[in-house]
Amino acid sequence: MAAGKEALKAVLIDLSGTLHVEDTAIPGAVDALKRLRESHIPIKFVTNTTKESRRCLYERLVALGFELREDEIWSSLWAAQDLLRRRNLRPMLMVDDAALEDFTGLTDVKEEEQNAVVIGLAPNMFNYSHLNKAFRLLLTGAPLIAIHCGRYYKRSDGLALGPGPFVKGLEYASDCESEVVGKPSPAFFQSALGDINPAHAVMIGDDVRDDISGAQALGMRGFLVQTGKYRTGDESRISPGPAVVCSHFSEAVDILLKEYSVSGRDS
Repeated sequence: MAAGKEALKAVLIDLSGTLHVEDTAIPGAVDALKRLRESHIPIKFVTNTTKESRRCLYERLVALGFELREDEIWSSLWAAQDLLRRRNLRPMLMVDDAALEDFTGLTDVKEEEQNAVVIGLAPNMFNYSHLNKAFRLLLTGAPLIAIHCGRYYKRSDGLALGPGPFVKGLEYASDCESEVVGKPSPAFFQSALGDINPAHAVMIGDDVRDDISGAQALGMRGFLVQTGKYRTGDESRISPGPAVVCSHFSEAVDILLKEYSVSGRDS
């Protein structure tokens, strides 16, 4: 292993934009994931995707040819529902219908009983009526819980607005500050790592702020891939910059496997 780098004990991998874009796998990503698995390095998939449940996301990835288990996906949706249950909150859920199954038992709260606003990627709810309802609830002191604050993401037809602009709008209008559950929250990354020291882990993703800067703030190494939402010059938008910049996920795996073969599996 190169001087100054710790032994590799975990790899966290972003999904949308890193392994796939909607129903299309990033070229070479399926085979690259197979090669990474053969190294027996522990893998966890960490995603801010809120437009579909973990089960739906798992089925989508399997259909694309990826080899993974559903329980290897650590989703910000699951982190959000866990937070709601721990705090006994009754939410106004601003999430897509396809994501509601991850909030079983929390989806039928009566409007007059709601005491929190939870916002993910919900294009059909980002209209004046729903946003105004959320605004009024926040004025009563209800917390604003952002599943994540992504600025934009990659679709097959190009870049599209994420929930971040709408979270910021609600913050501005109600003079409050949101609590962000998913990436780049340090708690989200650490929960995915478990007892593993961040210095022994790598994060691979296409979002220079949420994936790379967030992971590196915790002490991980960030591998930025130039696919998905990546835009020219992203690597210079954070300081310190990414530990490694790769053209795609397959290249990131090549670099990791080369380092791992040098360090040895028993490091």
